[in-house]
Amino acid sequence: MIMLKWFKRKWRAYAVLFFFALSFNMYFLLLMRTTQVEYLLYLDLLLLVFLAVVEGTAFFGFQKKERRKKVFLRENDLIGEVLDYPDDREVFAHDLLILERRLQEKFAENCDLQDYVAKWCHEFKIPLSAALLISEKIRDADVRTDMREQLERMNWQMNMMMQGCRLQSPLFDMQIRQVPLEKCVRASIRNNQFFLIQKKFQIDMRVESVTVYTDEVWLTYILDQILSNAVKYAALEREHHIRFWTEKMQGQTETAAGFFEEDSAVKLYIEDNGEGIRECDIRRVFEKGYTGSNYHNGRYRSTGMGLYMADKIAGKLGHEISVESCYGEYTRFCIALEGRFPT
Repeated sequence: MIMLKWFKRKWRAYAVLFFFALSFNMYFLLLMRTTQVEYLLYLDLLLLVFLAVVEGTAFFGFQKKERRKKVFLRENDLIGEVLDYPDDREVFAHDLLILERRLQEKFAENCDLQDYVAKWCHEFKIPLSAALLISEKIRDADVRTDMREQLERMNWQMNMMMQGCRLQSPLFDMQIRQVPLEKCVRASIRNNQFFLIQKKFQIDMRVESVTVYTDEVWLTYILDQILSNAVKYAALEREHHIRFWTEKMQGQTETAAGFFEEDSAVKLYIEDNGEGIRECDIRRVFEKGYTGSNYHNGRYRSTGMGLYMADKIAGKLGHEISVESCYGEYTRFCIALEGRFPT
């Protein structure tokens, strides 16, 4: 078996050597005017002995490596770094199989962890809901408000964790259908109503009666992240405002047959008059884990995941999300969606 592998690796080199040796001998016998053939035979014998010694040494080294590799192939660990055979197909196939097995194991562990976290969140929401009801019985208004605030924060964080688990799941649950845009906006306001009321936000909603193609749950999640940032970074020295409005965008799309079809899109704007985003940060607000200058000044606690998740979900839904801001004055988010206006 080892001998067969050796000849499979070396037959081209042996064929080239045989061709040159045969050519040299034919040239010596047919074209050179000499009868001293014994010199030619002596030279051929010397070259043959030299080649046998060199190739024999190489073969024994190859045989040793093959026996060592055969032992390592039985291992359930990577062997490429140990054997250092980058061009060996058997080693490559073995390590690829091990890596695929490890990847499947990690994938299964990740799925189990996501299921555990999701189930834990569902179980935790039961006593949390009970605590919210019990907090209403506290007679001291200040204590009741402080307790309600912390419980609402826990509830909001729990909902975000559950949605994050769904987003990271291998089976991303998405149902694109026609949804009234105003319904999603009102649902997000309702999800954040406690903190909006607490910070005394004034809401100006001018959302047209437009139907958009989206997933209602995930679009509401995106709006929740934007409203959460608006509440978190609300300016202290002025009244708080949040504005919602839409713009209709008309256009034409060329079909495969060369015709033009009318299509429509809607842009949803969400603007607050909070602290805003610095010019050096605005290009990176959708990056994973980026917290920006507002985090480093010590006034806010941020993970840098909210807008990253919102941008990722918007991409899955086929929407485009962008942001512009003037630091100290406003922050304006824009979500571009495909929609259908009433006729």
